[in-house]
Amino acid sequence: MNRLAISLAAQLLSLLLNTHGKQRLSILIYHRVLPGHDPMRPDEPTIAEFDWQMRVLRNNFHPLPLLDAVDRLHAGTLPTRAICVTFDDGYADNELHALPVLKKYDIPATVFVSTGFLNGDRMWNDSIIEVLRNYAGEKLDLTDLDLGCYSLESNTQRLVAVDSIIRKIKYLDPVIRKTLVQKIQGRSGRLPDDLMLTDAQIQSLARSGVSIGAHTVNHPILSSVSAEIARREIRDSKSYLEQLLQQQIEVFAYPNGKPDLDYRMEHRDMVRELGFRAAVSTHWGVSTNQSDRFQLPRFTPWDKGELKFAMRLLASYRQVDPLIAAGR
Repeated sequence: MNRLAISLAAQLLSLLLNTHGKQRLSILIYHRVLPGHDPMRPDEPTIAEFDWQMRVLRNNFHPLPLLDAVDRLHAGTLPTRAICVTFDDGYADNELHALPVLKKYDIPATVFVSTGFLNGDRMWNDSIIEVLRNYAGEKLDLTDLDLGCYSLESNTQRLVAVDSIIRKIKYLDPVIRKTLVQKIQGRSGRLPDDLMLTDAQIQSLARSGVSIGAHTVNHPILSSVSAEIARREIRDSKSYLEQLLQQQIEVFAYPNGKPDLDYRMEHRDMVRELGFRAAVSTHWGVSTNQSDRFQLPRFTPWDKGELKFAMRLLASYRQVDPLIAAGR
């Protein structure tokens, strides 16, 4: 599908959906951009896929820096089909693979960083994925940890095992979760230590115009920890990044990000009190000037074709932030 065809289809769909000219902001959420297809991470885009996605954005939408877009949304000066690109967690490939594509199409982006995993550590869920990737046997017995027993004869079974284990431990107390992950890691060989950004890579992103946001230190589910721990996690990630970059960190992303389940209004208030100017969640929808700037919705379509990707993005402008209807 060529550029002109997509552009014409986009304009027509905007009119049919009655979204043309309305003050609505779509915020996309990514995590990683991989050099090629990874069977253990089937939903992550490759460089080639990310390239055409950013081309669609540049040719048919109005990409904006996150804070600028939020300010313009509330000022009533947002352009039609405004869109923002964000990344969560702080993976090294954001700098290695995503940044060159973002530069190619002049797309602004924000990377939200969990500071406790930088410089050679791993997020706990990545440890689970890498253990299941590298495990030599065809059966993994975790019944002694109350986590079940899994057949690993195919990649599909390994993915099922990853999903099951992550679901079982995600909402546990972070200390208990860390202990379980360490025990699971002990059943595998050496795991990668280059998945996450280094301090130097964060500085490289910032120098290249990418906005850096905070995402806590250890990526806890905020609703599962005490108020004291939650505040410290939010505050310390902000402080670390500010010291590293010698600039204010003004945007935040809630870990996991589902309202009421993963964070509560008390955590939203903490974010505001700690000096952030906006925060993003993971409930699906587009923001309007009635959206809470500390609970902005995000989503990303994963269609494999350019036209479907563009059409789904356009259709999403009708899906107004569900927290508005809920009175939040």
